[in-house]
Amino acid sequence: MKFAIAIVGLLAVFGLTYIASKDRRSIRYRPLAQMIILQAVLAFVLLNTSVGEKLIRGFAKGFEAILGYAAEGINFVFGGIVNDGQATQFFLSVLLPIVFISALIGILQYIKVLPFIIRYIGLGLSKINGMGKLESYNAVASAILGQSEVFISVKKQIGLLPERRLYTLCASAMSTVSMSIVGAYMTMIEPKYVVTALVLNLFGGFIIASILNPYKVSKEEDILEVQEEHKQSFFEMLGEYIMDGFKVAITVAAMLIGFVALIALINGIFDNVFGISFQEILGYIFAPFAFLMGVPWKEAIDAGSIMATKMVANEFVAMLDLSAMTKSGALSERTIGIVSVFLVSFANFSSIGIISGAVKGLNEKQGNTVARFGLRLLYGATMVSVLSALIAGLFL
Repeated sequence: MKFAIAIVGLLAVFGLTYIASKDRRSIRYRPLAQMIILQAVLAFVLLNTSVGEKLIRGFAKGFEAILGYAAEGINFVFGGIVNDGQATQFFLSVLLPIVFISALIGILQYIKVLPFIIRYIGLGLSKINGMGKLESYNAVASAILGQSEVFISVKKQIGLLPERRLYTLCASAMSTVSMSIVGAYMTMIEPKYVVTALVLNLFGGFIIASILNPYKVSKEEDILEVQEEHKQSFFEMLGEYIMDGFKVAITVAAMLIGFVALIALINGIFDNVFGISFQEILGYIFAPFAFLMGVPWKEAIDAGSIMATKMVANEFVAMLDLSAMTKSGALSERTIGIVSVFLVSFANFSSIGIISGAVKGLNEKQGNTVARFGLRLLYGATMVSVLSALIAGLFL
């Protein structure tokens, strides 16, 4: 039964993506088939083998150690606020470690480790996905640097790109998550689901973009020019990345305050007027998608509510809801896994503004182009999340 629902789910995802395609005749099916098979193999390895278990455990232990070191700095500054035996505060334990992780990313950038890794993984991906070197580089870089910072590294080419290639770059940025906040996710959901989502989304972004926005890059167009960062001393760079990490933590905190309060207000209004909360209504709308992802029907409405919250607000708000439902025992382990994978991406309305703003800062004309296809961008990124959750569900 599980596999029958998964097949129907795959057909639904590809059908909805195919309907919205800009050029159905240009879709190349061989790279698509290769990437879908690769997704399934990787999901199986990560979720059902001892090798995958060891890889995830190693990844999780690495981040656990990093969060431990981050706690040293946080406790030094805020030690008087967090008392022994008191519940750990979200801002201190989940968001502030982003500052330290951002600093580590800056160091790896400075000593040229990350640029090397990003470039050559990207080149390897371009052999599989049938797209250009720039698109492949951008997908890997987005997963490490972040959805706005990544465009700075390819700013030489931004103004020269046709709309179809610009869409793919933006779709990758929205479908992945930056490494600086992966540690925060791991404190809220199980690390194995975070790692699985990171890997599946990387290929899922290309799969969906290849259907929604198919094209072929000629040899003349297939160039990659990575912008070298301006020369800074080590401590100038370190200070900049630390402040960038702090800005991200503060921004996420502000977004959470605003969105959680607004959702509570809207829920209250709907509950008083209609006798049902806004999130429950959204849960009914998204329930069929949750079911096709592999969630049992009796849990589909709750799962759909969390999925909708992620899209309307952001993944952090949705993860808080998932955590609350997990503690209450409302969801099975399988549903928790499927929904967790779905939540690990930047596919939400606020990301449209973040990405278009980042591109506009580099090239105003291209930024306006991104704003025009913003909803299409969110549609594609949401399909990526559904596809990744569906593939993961096969092995849960």
